Amino acid sequence: MRSFSQFLSEAMKSAAAQEAQQKGLVYSKQKGGWINPKTQEIVARTEKGKLHFVSKRGPKQDDEPSGRKAKPEIANTKRRKPQATPAPQTKAVSPEQQKATQAPPEESKGEGDATGTLTVVFGRFNPPTIGHEKLLKAAKTISSGGDLKIYPSRSQDAKKNPLDPDMKVSYMKKMFSDFSDNIVNDDDMKTIFNVLTTASENGYSSVNIVVGADRQSEFEGLAQKYNGELYNFEEIRVVSAGARDADAEGVEGMSASKMRKAVLDGDFESFRKGTPKSLNDKKTQALFDAVASGLSGKKKKVAEMWEIAPKLDPQTLREKYVKEEIFRLGDVVENINTGLVGEIIRRGTNHLICVTKENYMFKSWIRDVMEAIVNYPGPSGVDADSRLIGTDKYREYTMRLTGTLDIKNFINKYKKKSK
Repeated sequence: MRSFSQFLSEAMKSAAAQEAQQKGLVYSKQKGGWINPKTQEIVARTEKGKLHFVSKRGPKQDDEPSGRKAKPEIANTKRRKPQATPAPQTKAVSPEQQKATQAPPEESKGEGDATGTLTVVFGRFNPPTIGHEKLLKAAKTISSGGDLKIYPSRSQDAKKNPLDPDMKVSYMKKMFSDFSDNIVNDDDMKTIFNVLTTASENGYSSVNIVVGADRQSEFEGLAQKYNGELYNFEEIRVVSAGARDADAEGVEGMSASKMRKAVLDGDFESFRKGTPKSLNDKKTQALFDAVASGLSGKKKKVAEMWEIAPKLDPQTLREKYVKEEIFRLGDVVENINTGLVGEIIRRGTNHLICVTKENYMFKSWIRDVMEAIVNYPGPSGVDADSRLIGTDKYREYTMRLTGTLDIKNFINKYKKKSK
């Protein structure tokens, strides 16, 4: 009888891998496909989770596989119409199950190879906390010595993202020095789609996405939905770094929301509990002050709790939403977990359906979105005529951006004096 770990291991293998092994094939990273172990010739490739043979017919169980070479497979990152062939299944696993779900040795990344499995972490880290340190340690374990890349989001605003990307990365490298080389500060990595597309272009065949347990379902659906369209992976695994108890003390209950609340309350002692011991009191105070400055913004007016930490004030958030004071149809919002920006096309009971300017659809809980700060060039964006300097449309557009209600006309007054 198979053990439970064996059952999990078999369940995690792609359909392509199972079919290939049944036919006696072995995967070769050097040749980029499945080979006949006797002849060492390539026989098949994995495409969109299915086994595609180089020859027009698949080999029988006892036949010698064909040795005809296929054209190199190129990752297609351009948007195209969805294929009828189903994409490979996203696998959700916990850190405890990770060892049981490792790929076979012949499929793992070889030394010097450009392909293999990449483990990624994409998050806001605003501000970084000891809870994030736990996430990164889990990601390191899951990567099993393979490539690990950590992508802080690029958003900044005076509500949920008080630190700018450069400052955030700077503090992350101080707080999580063991991961300094893994932290990627790249302006182009604005969304999880950017991360996955880049990984596919760089030749990675599989990807692990490590997230908190509360975000696992969201990333599973989104990452899988566009596999084979925006990027091409043989397998995508969304791995939970562990559950988080919002009511717990210490690392288990720590969150960036609690840290922002501590700053809002002027509670340095609570804020200090959320930073690692590697960050001394002086540097922690500097981080506290930076978050406080970011939350006040240029207007020097701090937002309300439901805006800064909606998970800590869900009732007010809900009331604002029901009254349609926020997140109205046509508004442009950003998902704070994935970085995706889109126009609201449907309002649910407690969620939104949005569409990006590239016409990619995503769903978000109202607690996980914020009004998009950047000028969105999509369906609800500003047309080119409104950006022509010297026009009334440009003046009106600029007034809306700056919150200006009226402009005093001082030109005629000046002309009278000059006479």
